[in-house]
Amino acid sequence: MTTAAKRVAVLSPVAWRTPPRQYGAWETVASNVTEGLAARGWDVTLFATSDSSTRGRLHAVVPHGYEEDRTIDPKVAEYLHISEAFEHASEFDLIHSHYDFMALCYTRLVKTPVLTTIHGFSSPKIMPVYDKYRDSYFVSISDSDRAPGLNYLGTVYNGIDLSLYPLRERPGNDLVFLGRIHPDKGVHLAIEVAQLSGLPLQIAGIVQDEGYFREQVEPHLNSRIRYIGPVDVAGKNKLFAGACALLHLNTIPERFGLVLVEANAAGVPVIAMDLGSCREVLQDGVTGFLVKNARAAAQCLRRLPEIDGAACRRRVEQFFSVEAMVKAYEHVYQKIFDLEAEKKR
Repeated sequence: MTTAAKRVAVLSPVAWRTPPRQYGAWETVASNVTEGLAARGWDVTLFATSDSSTRGRLHAVVPHGYEEDRTIDPKVAEYLHISEAFEHASEFDLIHSHYDFMALCYTRLVKTPVLTTIHGFSSPKIMPVYDKYRDSYFVSISDSDRAPGLNYLGTVYNGIDLSLYPLRERPGNDLVFLGRIHPDKGVHLAIEVAQLSGLPLQIAGIVQDEGYFREQVEPHLNSRIRYIGPVDVAGKNKLFAGACALLHLNTIPERFGLVLVEANAAGVPVIAMDLGSCREVLQDGVTGFLVKNARAAAQCLRRLPEIDGAACRRRVEQFFSVEAMVKAYEHVYQKIFDLEAEKKR
């Protein structure tokens, strides 16, 4: 059977539309998988919000992302959405879920195989679900972010649409933080680097922890350390154009770090904490620097001229493009089709 004859459902989250207007890493990846599959001839249906966009088929029962429309109850939206996909399971050869642990609870109710991309384990409290469904099909987004005992069929790195992030002409002068305003992401450490170096810092992203923002970010804002709020792709590119480096000083092991490859695609070096997947995504000394603390990050700033922006982009093209990601998923899909065929023999 050719790829065009295979029918794949991609189950995206419904916190935001797919692709998201601003924040929404999981929705971004679900969109990129869908569009990449469609471009390579797959018969693909995206289960997402009604205002989502895709070159494949769109199937929706939730009008808007519940983070964008607070009149929508998140749990009601989630269960209407997930159940809709599984009620149509017989129409597909494979369901590719980007919906964390919740969708797993439906997998034994259908005959269609389900592949779950694990975008991260948000809490130890969710692990009993993964343990119950440990024999399902899983993919990790980095080798570092795996749980023991699960049936992993491979690691597939997230891929981005490189056309959205052009290579900037020359380095800028700003430090940039781009991500959730949350202790896990180390905004306070980015501020420390700015204070140690005297360089301006642009902070962009949604405020996910209001107390943290009030206590550890807001008191340090001034004419040189600025919070500009959430940004879309155009906003990211404006930040990248003025950046000398992206700071990603995560305080917990990173699961993947989509912003790392977005910055590298634009030719921006990344200074990241050497935790979790950062060592897989970045090549130390080539596309950025891996550090242990804020002081080491500040010391790396003088080494930024060593980083070639074109080399940063070439690495993204090789390992973190939509094309590279979709080809890797095609291999995983084929494994599943072969395993399912073997079961029927």
